[in-house]
This record gives sequence, C-alpha cells and structure tokens, in this order.
Amino acid sequence: MTLTANWSYPTAVRFGAGRIAEIADACAAAGIKKPLLITDRGLADMAITTKTLDLLETAGLGRAIFADVDPNPNEKNAAAGVQAFKEGGHDGVVAFGGGSGLDLGKLVAFLAGQTRPLWDFEDIGDWWTRADADAIAPIVAVPTTAGTGSEVGRASVITNSETEEKKIIFHPKFLPTVVICDPELTVGMPKFITAGTGLDAFAHCVEAYCSPHYHPMSQGMALEGMRLVKEYLPRAYDDGTDLEARAHMMSAAAMGATAFQKGLGAIHALSHPIGAMYHTHHGTTNAVCMPAVLQFNKPAITAVLADAANYLGISGGFDGFCAYVDDLNARLGVPKTLTALGVENPDIDRIVTGALADPSTGGNPVEMNKENTTALLEACL
Repeated sequence: MTLTANWSYPTAVRFGAGRIAEIADACAAAGIKKPLLITDRGLADMAITTKTLDLLETAGLGRAIFADVDPNPNEKNAAAGVQAFKEGGHDGVVAFGGGSGLDLGKLVAFLAGQTRPLWDFEDIGDWWTRADADAIAPIVAVPTTAGTGSEVGRASVITNSETEEKKIIFHPKFLPTVVICDPELTVGMPKFITAGTGLDAFAHCVEAYCSPHYHPMSQGMALEGMRLVKEYLPRAYDDGTDLEARAHMMSAAAMGATAFQKGLGAIHALSHPIGAMYHTHHGTTNAVCMPAVLQFNKPAITAVLADAANYLGISGGFDGFCAYVDDLNARLGVPKTLTALGVENPDIDRIVTGALADPSTGGNPVEMNKENTTALLEACL
C-alpha cells in the first residue's frame, strides 16, 4: 500500500514521504507570498528546517524564521512572534514543528491582525466571536512530530507565564488552510520524543473514545487511531527510520486531534496545570496519568473499553486494556509516577484547582470534583 494521499478532511492535507518539496505550492494555495516560518528553538538549526527555508527561498518566497518558542509556549513568545511578523511585512505563517511550534505559529497568524489582547480570545463561551475573522492570516502547517495533531486543530494551548496556567485559545480559522504531513520529517525524533508524542496521540484517542458526548464520527476515528498507535508506535520507537511506522503514527496524531472534538477528560485536565507549573513534557505527562485515570473512570467506561479491547485484539476486556496500557508505558520507558517524572513537592490544591477549571473536565465520563480529583492526583504521584 502506498502511503501517499491528498485528503480534504478536516482540511486540505498533503500526506506522504517527500511532500515537503511542495511547501511553496502549499503557500500559493493558501495565498501566502511572504511567509514567516515559526518553529521552536530545538528545530531552528536542524537540517529539515534549513531544507524547508531553502525551498521557500528558491521559490521566491523569502527566507524568514522565528524560533523564540518555549516548549510550553506563552504570551511573551506570542508577542515577540507578532512583532517579527509585522516588522517583516509577512502575509502568512508556516507553522513548523511539534505542538509548541504549531500552536504558536497558528496563534501569531491569528493575533497579528487583532486589536484586542490575547486573553480576550480564551475558549470560553462565544469569546472567539470577538476576533476580526478577516484579519487572520493564512496558515500552512507542517508537523515534525506525531502526537499533538495541532496541524488539524482549531485551537492553540498557550501558557499564561504570570499565573502558570495553560489556556486554550480557539477560533475556527486556526485550522490551517493546507497541511503537509511528510513522515520523513519525523525520522530524526529521539526515542523519548517518539514515545511521548505517540502516547499523546493515544491519549487523545482514548479520551475522545471514552467521552460520553455523542459524536459517532469521532468515535470511529478514535478507535482506529488507537489501533494505529498499538501497531506502529513500538515499531517507530524501535527503529526511527521505519517510514511505514512513522507515516501511520502521523495519521494517528491527526486522527486523535480530530476525534477530540468529542471531548477530552481527566488526563488532559491534570496534565495541563502540571505542565504549566512543572514544565513536564505534555505527552509523557498524559501517559503517566492515564493508568490512574482509567481506574478513576472505570464505573463509566468498563463496557466501552471492553469493546475497544476487542477491536484492538486485546483479551481481558477493561482489565486487559488497562494491563496493555501499563505494558506499553513500560516498553516505551515512561516513568510510573509523576514524582518519577520530576514533579516533586507539588502544590496539590493548586493543581486540582487548575484541573477543575480546565475545559477538558467537561468530557470526562465521571464528574470531577475537588475530593475525587485530589485522590486521583495523589494516585498519579
């Protein structure tokens, strides 16, 4: 099977090895003539980034990069990115990288033409309607990891550096106009990033699948996304040059992020404040929290996870699924507890308060409150 395709769902996706060569054409399709490539510091000097800048420059689209992006991007990164965008006279963004580069790139394209401050657009009610939709610059997204799925998302997760809270900024036009999914760009990922991002995709699929909201399309996508992770994440982890495994993991990442329109849950509700306060890797934090959250939600998800286990070829129903998750985490070198991940002397009350305020709580199958969420956090520690 040739793993190359053009998809129109949920946006225009050019999928396949080597398709970064189409970056200039993708910009043209999005109406971008002078792009600003936004990525994180770690990617700024890597060969895949240099090659992409070369392709843009050769096509007459200039050579501009902004890489002052933290692992958990914040409002200071956003302000600096908007300044670079305006000073360079840019008309669109190439968001390039993992979740941090993609989220900040999308946010800069959104903010550059707005007059209101960033936090006025938090994902609360209809606050997104405050934006001037016509002033949002077009976005071409190029993921270089296989986890976040931000390339097909309509939001960015941004940390408020003053309050140490992760906030979700939403607008329908955050969805990139064109996405290039080239698995060759993920070949150089270190093992721990392959594991952490892959388990982020898995967490998206698991939480979307278990969410009680009605969305059959997301349900099917979440289930097949879990299967792809099960089949191909260990292969990608063992051999980073396995392009078939890398390609299927890129698909799983996009599927997870599309599926979680159905909802997320306690895994993300916990990992957002923990990441904001203790600067842990998001996907790895999700993986550490998942076993305890599955047990927390057991009364509501025993039957649906038994169905998932059956589809995935896992025996033992709900308990078999949980055992599989434990084994997968161990195989990929994930710490067993948040303490082992580096969360020492945590401010439990503050994490719980942050978790209960997180929009992800709305999709959790068991209603979260201060008492049960505190117990859940302690089980993760």
